Amino acid sequence: MTERTMRDRMLAGELYIADDPVLGEESRRAQGLAHRINTMDPNDGAGRRTLLEELLGAFGPESEIRPPLQCDYGYQTTIGARTFVNWGVILLDVATITIGDDVQIGPNVQLLTATHPLEPGPRRDKWEAAEPIVIDDNVWLGGGVIVCPGVTIGADTVVGAGSVVTRDLPPGVVAVGSPARVVREL
Repeated sequence: MTERTMRDRMLAGELYIADDPVLGEESRRAQGLAHRINTMDPNDGAGRRTLLEELLGAFGPESEIRPPLQCDYGYQTTIGARTFVNWGVILLDVATITIGDDVQIGPNVQLLTATHPLEPGPRRDKWEAAEPIVIDDNVWLGGGVIVCPGVTIGADTVVGAGSVVTRDLPPGVVAVGSPARVVREL
C-alpha cells in the first residue's frame, strides 16, 4: 500500500502539511498566473479570460473577474456563467470553492476554505485542513464580505457589505453582520 501524499490528503479534506514540494509547485503556478492576470492590460479581456480558464477549474461563459485576484491553487475554484467578481477577491481555495451562475461578488470579498487545528501542538507542527464553500446561483455578496470554511449560501441570497458568514445561509434571504444573521426573507 502506498503512502498518501500531502496533496491527496488536502484534496480529501484531511489534515495535511502545505510545505510539500508538489503543493508548492501548484501554488507557484497559481501565483504566477494570478500575477500575469493582475498586471496585464485591463482592456485585454480576451487575454484575461484565457488566463482565467487556465487558472481556474472552470470559468463560465460571460463571467468576469476584475483584477487583482489572489488564490492558492486556482483549480479548486469553479465559477458558473454570467458571474461578476469585482476587484480584490481572495480565493483561499485549499478546498473547493463552487460559485454558481449569475453571482455578483463585490470588491475585496474573501472566500476562505482553510482551517487550522485549535490544539497548539498540531498547529505549531504546521498541520492544516480545509472545508469547501458553495455559493449558489444568483447570490450577491456585498463589498468586503468574508465567507468562512464549510459555508453554503443558498440561491438568491444577499449578504450585506462587511458581513462575516460563519454558518450556512438558506436560499432567498438577506443576511448582515458579524456573524451574518438573516434579517429578511426575499
